[in-house]
Amino acid sequence: MKPAEVLKKWWGYDSFRPMQEEIIGAALEGKDVLAMLPTGGGKSVCFQVPGLMMEGLTLVVTPLIALMKDQVQNLADRGVKAIAVHAGMGRREVDLALNNAAWGDCKFLYVSPERLGTALFKSYIEVLHIGFIVVDEAHCISQWGYDFRPDYLRIGELREIVDAPVMALTATAVPRVAEDIMEKLRFKERLVLKTGFERPNLSYVVRKLEDKKGQLLGVCKGISGSGIVYMRNRAGCEETAAFLRSEGVSCSFYHAGLGSLERAERQGAWKRGEVRVMVCTNAFGMGIDKPDVRFVVHMDLPDSPEAYFQEAGRAGRDGEKSYAVLLWNSSDLTRIRQIEKTAFPGLDFIEDVYEKLHVFYQIPYDTGTGRQLKFNLEDFCARYSLPRSAVRSALKYLERTDHLSFSEDADIETRVRILVDRTALYDIDFPEKEMVALLEVLMRTYTGIFFSNVMIDEEYIAGRMGMGVPALRQLLYRTSLEHVIKYIPADHSDVIFLHHARLRPGNVALQPQKYEMLLESYRERTLAVTEYASETDECRSRFLLRYFGQEDGRDCGCCDICRGKKHDARSAELLREALKKYINVDKSGDYTLSDIKSAFDLPGSGPSWKEILRNLIDEGEVPPYKV
Repeated sequence: MKPAEVLKKWWGYDSFRPMQEEIIGAALEGKDVLAMLPTGGGKSVCFQVPGLMMEGLTLVVTPLIALMKDQVQNLADRGVKAIAVHAGMGRREVDLALNNAAWGDCKFLYVSPERLGTALFKSYIEVLHIGFIVVDEAHCISQWGYDFRPDYLRIGELREIVDAPVMALTATAVPRVAEDIMEKLRFKERLVLKTGFERPNLSYVVRKLEDKKGQLLGVCKGISGSGIVYMRNRAGCEETAAFLRSEGVSCSFYHAGLGSLERAERQGAWKRGEVRVMVCTNAFGMGIDKPDVRFVVHMDLPDSPEAYFQEAGRAGRDGEKSYAVLLWNSSDLTRIRQIEKTAFPGLDFIEDVYEKLHVFYQIPYDTGTGRQLKFNLEDFCARYSLPRSAVRSALKYLERTDHLSFSEDADIETRVRILVDRTALYDIDFPEKEMVALLEVLMRTYTGIFFSNVMIDEEYIAGRMGMGVPALRQLLYRTSLEHVIKYIPADHSDVIFLHHARLRPGNVALQPQKYEMLLESYRERTLAVTEYASETDECRSRFLLRYFGQEDGRDCGCCDICRGKKHDARSAELLREALKKYINVDKSGDYTLSDIKSAFDLPGSGPSWKEILRNLIDEGEVPPYKV
């Protein structure tokens, strides 16, 4: 079967998007390929089509748990078996998932990067029969990338064991990051396939002003359709959403402080169009494929051009006219300088956080390897009177130096264990007949449920029981009160995974040179963002394309700067014609500079009459003025 036939059979599409077919062809030829496609460019099709055509299992490494779950479900809906292994799953659940991937006719195994280095995963490598390796968000492997993750380096180590072609995918990679990706992934031959990053339907607009909320309201009321409003902090999201609602705008807010069920409900309402505008932090948007977003507004300067390009690119994926609006003022520049201090706390502070983290969980020296810790940032900071932002940055740096993995906002699924022997269950007089039915379903669905806490699929069990998920949770709780099951409810938490045993003071390798390199790289990116916001002459699209190494970009013609130039050009043409008429007709060629100044030297920032008059005289369109 040919790629186009696979596309038609499984997706129902008649043709590929630009560059998809070339990327798929390279993969089918067994080549290593770095595919650079803009947000919404159809990256999943690029690896899922060849993955279905190749022998063996396709291993997909991605840090985005929400995207992982969505793609597993989408493949399942098409009749393709896929399995996910991610943070929040216990050892038993991971073992069962990998077992199913090895011997259960599975085509795609999605794995979060921190799982690659575990002994359990390594023990399965030989029996997984990996025929294709896919690295999503591949910029995370580069030390120059804005979101470097040391766990990604294990993919290069995996290539020493697994002889399979690699496809690396990213939407945002400057040239040195692209080179670093291919080196770290040990490409046999350098091959980069990319589309142009132009978005001709997307109009970039930047406004420097004090009244951001007023401007935002104007955008929401002036542009119809769905919108996303990005803000830096949670409190700002809630306050801005309340303001918009008070002005009659249909909106909601979304941030990591909400529970997983509430976040899912809000995201679903927005995707269905029941809510028009979502005010959110950058926790919202990853993997969301809503094609008809008409505008994305940033209420604060973003951390990097990469982040901005990706977030702004969520507008207009259907090809229709859309807007990416950035609102800023001088206080944003002050805030960026303040953020640098919390984003890069001193190395002494970072080592202190490392030490306190182990004390917090009572982990002795020389122990702790592989521990997965359910982490509450608020509790930790309250215990030791530490600033939250600086602690989060310290954990991120400890992640970069390979001490731990820090997964924010991980969904920890419901777990159940049957505490009573199977034969003894039938001698228990249950107060509700639904409890008996529940235990039957659980026993038939999860074979290991008598021996360990098993992660259950609440929606599936609820469907088998003929009830909703809330009712199922109540039934599980009541059954646990009978001391028949151990019920660990679903949770939403940060998770820390320790890579090695606790080190003694003075031996925590924090790599000062890396720290300085990252700080310098951060400053370069924030400088680029500031330059983008304050730019007054270069086309917004061309500026961004140049940042990503595309030097042949053209003026888009639709950003605020291009539209301003068109207005100036029209104004200049009108002024030229007015000068000719005034000199040749009204003054019959007999005029002085004072005459022109009195008639045309008007206040404002329009075109200069002096330059236009000089050109008219040089071209012989009007006679010289009298001195």
